[in-house]
Amino acid sequence: MNAMSTKESLQDSLKDALRAGDATRKATLRMALAAVHNAEIEKRGELQEPDVLTILQKEVKSRRETAEEARQAGRQDIAEQAEQEIAILEEFLPKPLSREELVEMARQAISEVGATSPREMGQVMKVLMPRVKGRADGSEVSQVVRQLLV
Repeated sequence: MNAMSTKESLQDSLKDALRAGDATRKATLRMALAAVHNAEIEKRGELQEPDVLTILQKEVKSRRETAEEARQAGRQDIAEQAEQEIAILEEFLPKPLSREELVEMARQAISEVGATSPREMGQVMKVLMPRVKGRADGSEVSQVVRQLLV
């Protein structure tokens, strides 16, 4: 059985949103697909699944920043719009790792590398980051590894 790629899921959801007349969903999915398309043009070829997920994460991160700035500026309408878009985009991302899952994966990477001090953090991160890609924020990962390597 061939699982549908994230890009295909986005395209199918866009068709559904067009049929349903869901303006927010339609605009959000179009922006996401445009970002994927632009990256493919830049790369001159089809993107792999992890690259598509990375683009979606960037889109989510940018909306989070927009929502935060809008709240600080007292523009609740813009903040709510950004949060609706985040909810739509997150449907296509893998479930984030829990703190416990992240700590467990970090411990595993530390033991594989044989790291015993914070000086070896780079080696641990090199092993760990590809495994958590798309499911944990880099700053959170480095914080966990730093705590475990004390």
